[in-house]
This record gives sequence, C-alpha cells and structure tokens, in this order.
Amino acid sequence: MSPRIVRTVSELRTVLAPSRADGVGFVPTMGALHEGHLSLLRAARSENGTVVLSIFVNPTQFGEAADLDAYPRTEAADVALAAEAGVDLVFAPSVDEMYPTGFATTVSVGGPLSETLEGAVRGRSHFDGVATVVAKLLLAVQPDRAYFGAKDAQQVVVVRRMVADLGIPVDIVTRPTSREADGLARSSRNTRLSPDQREIAAAVPRSLRAAQDAFALGVRDSHRLAAAVCAELHAAGLDPEYVETVDAESLEPMSEVAHPALLALAVRVGPVRLIDNVVLVPGADDRIPLISPERTRP
Repeated sequence: MSPRIVRTVSELRTVLAPSRADGVGFVPTMGALHEGHLSLLRAARSENGTVVLSIFVNPTQFGEAADLDAYPRTEAADVALAAEAGVDLVFAPSVDEMYPTGFATTVSVGGPLSETLEGAVRGRSHFDGVATVVAKLLLAVQPDRAYFGAKDAQQVVVVRRMVADLGIPVDIVTRPTSREADGLARSSRNTRLSPDQREIAAAVPRSLRAAQDAFALGVRDSHRLAAAVCAELHAAGLDPEYVETVDAESLEPMSEVAHPALLALAVRVGPVRLIDNVVLVPGADDRIPLISPERTRP
C-alpha cells in the first residue's frame, strides 16, 4: 500500500494522533532515496507501530546555491521506495510551510560540535540550518524514535546535543553507514559521478581502511593516521579538504587516540563533495568492515 502524503504540519499531527500509542518512528531525509535511507526505514519499521518519512530539501544547510539547485528531486520514485520499506506516512512540506513569512528563529549548537570538521569548512551556519530544520521536524512529527546514518557523524552529534539541551522527548537512533560493494558510502550525490569518477571515489573507503590497518597495528598518533589516509587519496589524484581525528563525543581535536575517536574526511571527486568517517576504539575490534556489500534483507 502506498503511504499517505501530507504537506502541512497541522495535517501531519491530525493523521498521527490515533497512532501514537504503538510508537512512531521517524526518518528525516532530503529525498533521492537510496539503500542507506531504506536501511533506516526498515529499522524504524521493525521497532515502531507507525513509520514517518520526511522529504524536504532544506535550503538553509546548503552553502552553495549550485549545490542546492543540483540536488535531485525525485518524490514519485521516493514514495514508491517508501512503500516497499513499509512507510505509513510521508511528510513532504514546501519551503513556505517550513519557513513561513516572518520566520526569524535559528537553533544553534555552539562550540567544537558545530565549528570543527564540516563546520570549519562550510561555516557554522551549515549546522545552524541542520539544527533548526531537524528541531522543526521533530516538533512536527513528535516521534518516539528518529533514525540517522553514521556517515553524517557530526550531524548526529549535533542533533543529539540539541535534543538533550532542548529536552525534546525523542530517542536518536544511529545506524551503521550503508556502503556499496567497494566500500563507498551511499549518498544521493553519488549519482552525479561519472563512471571514471566513481572508480576514483573508491579510494575514499580504501583510505579509511589504511588508517584502520595502521590503528590495528598500534598506531595512535593522529598525524600518522591522517598520513595513511592522505597517501591513499593522493595516489588516486585526490586532495582532501580535511582529514581530522577528533573525540567521538565532544569532537575536540585529538593528537593521540587514547579513547574512542572519529577519523573523518572530506574530499571532492569531480563535481561531488564526499564525506566519510570511521570510529577508532582502542581495545576493541579496530577493523570495522568497510569493503563489503550490505545485505538489503535478511
């Protein structure tokens, strides 16, 4: 059965009212659904009585107008995929619905959480846009659980901080990064890669595997770990925007990995900006599989 599509917050709340007793799971997206989104939707389906998907290309988190304009809009195909994943309700608001005339409020998470990594490159306004729209979506849907992918690790940390600080009653569930057979993290932007660029992009997960290999052999110095990543990227002709090792919770820079760390990178392949990361945990299984296809169903 095709999910019901609603366009306004008032209709959304009316439709959801009878369903709250059995739990509401929510997956916020900007559309152009791929297997990564579907894995989140399947997780939500398994844990909640009602599943809501939002499709909203949020203009306030794009630093470049060209990137916003190029972002794919594929609502009909998205709704069809949502039906296959068992989604009950699709919330697809307009920009005017989310940001009506006179809108003047910004949700801003301060400190390293929003100023390092992506925040350092794209500006703090990027995460202001993320935090504001996610807050609005959570308040509109009022879910019991909201699902995010680990590829956007910094976004998840920012959202968790915002939810805790504002006392929004929702459980933020993080699911592993969904990857292609060669390890490339799935992204709606990957469709803009040419076949040659797609082959080059496989160097991104290889570079993270190189850092994991070094870490497994005992390397804890962040500069040496970054050097292992950069060597693989440079060999493929890629020049990263950043390769950073930060505390997995505070996102404070780390010179030595003595506790769980996030090793994150950003790099442009042709017209596409790719981000990826891996968590390094001393004393744990340090070789998280990157180069393996993810099962779509048991």
